Amino acid sequence: MSRRQFLRDSALVGAAALAASPAARAAAVKGTPIPGFEPAATGADASKGWVPVSDRKIRVGIVGYGVCKFGAAFGFQDHPNVEVVAVSDLFPDRCAALAKACRCSKTYPSLEELVKDDRIEAVFIATDAASHARHALEVLKHGKHVATAVPAVWGSVEDAEKLFQAVKSSGRKYMMFETSCFHEDLYAMHQIYQAGGFGEIVYTEGEYFHYAPTPMEAYKEWRTGSPPQWYVTHASAYHIGVTGRPFTEVSCLGMLSNVPHLQAKNNRYRNPFGTEVALYRTSEGGMARIMVSKDTQGLGAEKGRLRGQKGSFYDGYVGEMKKLPPTQRPPLPPNVARGGHGGAHGYLTNEFVTAVLQDRDPWINIAMALNMTVCGVVAHQSALKGGELMKIPQYKM
Repeated sequence: MSRRQFLRDSALVGAAALAASPAARAAAVKGTPIPGFEPAATGADASKGWVPVSDRKIRVGIVGYGVCKFGAAFGFQDHPNVEVVAVSDLFPDRCAALAKACRCSKTYPSLEELVKDDRIEAVFIATDAASHARHALEVLKHGKHVATAVPAVWGSVEDAEKLFQAVKSSGRKYMMFETSCFHEDLYAMHQIYQAGGFGEIVYTEGEYFHYAPTPMEAYKEWRTGSPPQWYVTHASAYHIGVTGRPFTEVSCLGMLSNVPHLQAKNNRYRNPFGTEVALYRTSEGGMARIMVSKDTQGLGAEKGRLRGQKGSFYDGYVGEMKKLPPTQRPPLPPNVARGGHGGAHGYLTNEFVTAVLQDRDPWINIAMALNMTVCGVVAHQSALKGGELMKIPQYKM
């Protein structure tokens, strides 16, 4: 793709998103659908050039079908190398709906029961964020590969260390489904970075804006009033997903919220902040401003941009590299839809499935997943201490 073509296509995508945003926001107020979850168009070009890596089918179990309905949203049931063997949700009606959506007849009342099924070799966890680490550990304990929705852990550095050690000792594949990594712009940034088009990154911005004027439905109200930076991965991916390199320290400031359920007296976390803005030091010696906001009105977004010593990326690439590497996302198997979150869903599933089939580490492996997640846990601690500069644990395979 030429630079001119890339800028043209990026402009068209951006214009379409802006045009659709009022309807998306209006729909969100009515309770349908959640902004960002709208499925992207999947044309015939999406599978152009796809070549199967195996004719084997991975036997998958899927857990979780809450308000986001993520259990069926990523297209495991449509992948030619997947057989959905069983599904589970704690609520019988949701479990039945998940089974129907995944065209699967076998159900279990809980993840703890599902993982005992010896036919299953991999599990996709789409449960509440507060349970992701515990559920992943349970899956690994039963010798199965695991993929999970974001974030990898929920506010706990201790859980991160337990999960890291469990994955390393298990010999199984672990992948976090961070949707920003397969946004068109971030994937292009990653490709250009790998080809040397940016040089060392000097400055990155990552932003996740998700206005929540009223509490969003969630199991045991885990979403209500949660610290913004605990759900940072959609934004931190715009540096860590691009470079594969972690943050080393952080100073974060929070702003007290005027939204009732985001005030400390009204949520289980005693969290007072609706917005947290963190300045991270990167392992290259550069800086990253990462913002997560739940109480600022306007266009919802998961976006980012960066500046490097040899090039920058805002609405496209500008820099020393005259011939860009291929920046389009890899081809999808036929019948696998791009899905929501900027058309990222299908690509995440295909990356996990092919990693298992090829016996290789998936792109968003345990180290990258924890580096994207734990930085936000420490950032919130910094915000509670008025912006104190704090060290961030490092994870490396």
